[in-house]
Amino acid sequence: MSGTLYVIGTPIGNLGDVTLRQLDTLSEVDFICAEDTRVTLKLLNHFDIKKPLVSFHEHSPAADARKIIDRLLAGESCGVVTDAGMPCISDPGEVLVKLCSENDIDIRVVPGPSAVVSAVAVSGLSTRRFTFEGFLPVPKKERSERLGNLRGETAVMVFYEAPHKLRSTLSDLAEAFGGDRRIALCRELTKIHEEVLRLTLAEAVEYYNNNEPRGEFVLVIEGARESSGAEMTIEQAMEQVNKLIEMGEKPTDACKAVAKETGFRKSELYSQLR
Repeated sequence: MSGTLYVIGTPIGNLGDVTLRQLDTLSEVDFICAEDTRVTLKLLNHFDIKKPLVSFHEHSPAADARKIIDRLLAGESCGVVTDAGMPCISDPGEVLVKLCSENDIDIRVVPGPSAVVSAVAVSGLSTRRFTFEGFLPVPKKERSERLGNLRGETAVMVFYEAPHKLRSTLSDLAEAFGGDRRIALCRELTKIHEEVLRLTLAEAVEYYNNNEPRGEFVLVIEGARESSGAEMTIEQAMEQVNKLIEMGEKPTDACKAVAKETGFRKSELYSQLR
């Protein structure tokens, strides 16, 4: 009988946010897979937990994942953690969950803090709908394409960013979405220097041109204003069509759905795909 993979959330900064169930599970599993064993060892030592640690990160070879799966198939239990927050969200742990799913290994979640949800909650922006975009692509062409696809997104958007890339990212966001778009810059959440700045993108660019970015950032940006069909351009309508197609819709069905919402003719939209 195979073992169980436990997806274990850990504090995003303040160790006081750890839960009893997280500590119990970390104490009971046979071994722990960590993104950075040095970071996880500090957490374990703080709570006097002694468990074998296995390194598993984005550069780990497939053979390392196979070894972990083999141990689970042999009946051992494993806890997977990331450096902070919930593993498997923009995190290499998702590889292990996928492999466990493919091998019929039991997977259970031990939830914990999430930088994404925490940032949205304190952003002061609409929390009705949001989309998590993680880190933007680094290559200029890919980044431009991603931002172009998001230009008409009406849900709040959430991005991660490192301090040394923040200035260029803010400039790219302002260029793509316009300087008037509101943004909440959430820095070092739950830590001593926690800070949330609520500005426009233009104000954020100016602020960080004059102030050195420090710490890890979660950027929460308001979505585009809802527009009626009469105000929507054919380009914006086609963005919606392409999004539906990317999600698996047939081109004819995607055109039909967007035509119903925007007032454009289905044939008019479909002709743009050719």
